[in-house]
Amino acid sequence: MANGQNAADWGLYRDAGVSHLLSVSGLHVTMFAWLAGAAAGWVWRRSARLCLWLPAPRAAMWIGVVAAGLYALFSGWGVPSQRTVGLLAILALLRQTGARWPWPMSLCAAAAGVCAADPWALTQAGFWLSFCAVALLMAADHRADPGWRGALRNAWHTQWVVTLGLAPLTLLLFQQLSIVGLVANAFAIPLVSYVITPLAMLGAVCPPLWTLGAWCVALMNALLEALRVLPLAVWHLPWPTAWAQAVGLVGGAALAMPWPWRLRLGGLALCVPMFWPVIERPAPGHLELWVPDVGQGGATILRTQGHTMVFDAGPSWGPGSDAGQRVLLPLLYGLGERRLDVLMISHADQDHVGGAASLLAAMPVERRLGAVPGGEGCRRGQRWTWDGVRFEVLWPIVEGEAGGAGGAGSTGEVSQKRKEARRNAGSCVLRVEAAGRRVLLTGDIEAAQEARLVREDGEEGLRSEVLVVPHHGSRTSSTVAFVRAVEPRVAAVQSGYLNRFGHPKPDIVARYLAADVLLLNTVDCGAWRWRSDRRSPPIDGCERATRRRYWLRLPPGVLPVRPMPASLPKLPDAPASTADPDPDPDPEETVPRSLAP
Repeated sequence: MANGQNAADWGLYRDAGVSHLLSVSGLHVTMFAWLAGAAAGWVWRRSARLCLWLPAPRAAMWIGVVAAGLYALFSGWGVPSQRTVGLLAILALLRQTGARWPWPMSLCAAAAGVCAADPWALTQAGFWLSFCAVALLMAADHRADPGWRGALRNAWHTQWVVTLGLAPLTLLLFQQLSIVGLVANAFAIPLVSYVITPLAMLGAVCPPLWTLGAWCVALMNALLEALRVLPLAVWHLPWPTAWAQAVGLVGGAALAMPWPWRLRLGGLALCVPMFWPVIERPAPGHLELWVPDVGQGGATILRTQGHTMVFDAGPSWGPGSDAGQRVLLPLLYGLGERRLDVLMISHADQDHVGGAASLLAAMPVERRLGAVPGGEGCRRGQRWTWDGVRFEVLWPIVEGEAGGAGGAGSTGEVSQKRKEARRNAGSCVLRVEAAGRRVLLTGDIEAAQEARLVREDGEEGLRSEVLVVPHHGSRTSSTVAFVRAVEPRVAAVQSGYLNRFGHPKPDIVARYLAADVLLLNTVDCGAWRWRSDRRSPPIDGCERATRRRYWLRLPPGVLPVRPMPASLPKLPDAPASTADPDPDPDPEETVPRSLAP
């Protein structure tokens, strides 16, 4: 059933705090094991010979464990399923041998088994959520009262313990917390566990039951949607510091324990630094630039003391999956952003506009520029100042030029390649100046537009410390005259690993290195952060340098940048003409019609 949910449904379940129910959770595996064991025990008792060989309760227990393992394998063998099967096997073995272990030992043994089978399980959020939830429930040790009232109170207590105890861990892993999750799970847990899941299983024997299950899912979705639209239904928080994370996790566990309320309130106090972190922003007059790794595409985030702007939104990778949803929104939420002052899309190529819809749906945007639905077009001369930081659009020049700005095309059929070239020619170019240090964002402009900018602005107007390389390092751009005019200290390339276009092209890389420019590629560097109020080496802003993992470890002396060769001749300038200077074209996917300006 979970595989049949679309991206919108998964977003609903995530915001409502019930996404754990739409996967094969430990509760589902346990329920299946209990049903299989009960059926096996009923059959076993009908045979005296079988009962003499092995008592029916023991046979039912082991058949249930085997059935749980087969069900978990059939459903994908996820971490929660592995944990459940491991615990069931350990408990069955203990009962068979008459031994008694404290619950932490059983849980640690199951965790060790999961890690031995898959060491990478430690990197999955499901591992920590699954084992921590079971640890909280075991530590709480709540005894259920008899009767249906006792069952309801026990269900409410279980949900309360898990919600409070896992809240800090959920914030740490996802930077969001569903405020309505407690209410949503109160009806979603029994509905999914005791109605929807059994109907999904029995539907394999009686297909009409799947229709009934679909009606139940539609009812649940309607109730969850009603909760999601409530004010503050989902709480997004920025990344807390390491010490705030540590004390917050301890505080969450203390809140869930069956201790006196004074101690629980102490746990709540420990959570305050995590729930109310200090948001770091640039000082007045300074700029923070983020160049995230979005694969083969373009996207940057610019922040001043009180304003935030996104320039390009990265590519779309498929239905319900794009850089806006997977990269930019988590980064913005982690930085503490809740709105955008400006969303500027340089041009309508899919690798620059693909994530715009996700940004527009998730955040209020005050102003839209460029190829954004409902926005105003870019034009030279647009300028504004935020907190002492100056922003100015240098391109396109809105006039009747025929070649430089990619004006009106020839009549008749226009080839796809020419359409793409015209879109690139109309890319927005943005210059940002903070404390005397400049950043130049160029979209996918090509040689003709670079030549026009050199003529219009000269070296004084284009010179910038940081340049986001035009067109991902294609041969259509980065002419020697342009690189010489900008004279960047750092050039950042956004390209995909082993991308089919071969970006950045080797001769373009050589051109920047010959100009003594430090070339950073998001393939090697990961996300790159630059601040105008800091003079640290640019390499220090690379995510792979600051948060290095063992699988990203490089040989000694190797940095995630293009090394400067000992001797490299300067290359001749590319011709600044309207003809395509690249013998190997770089075709771009067309933008979806729903996002076309």
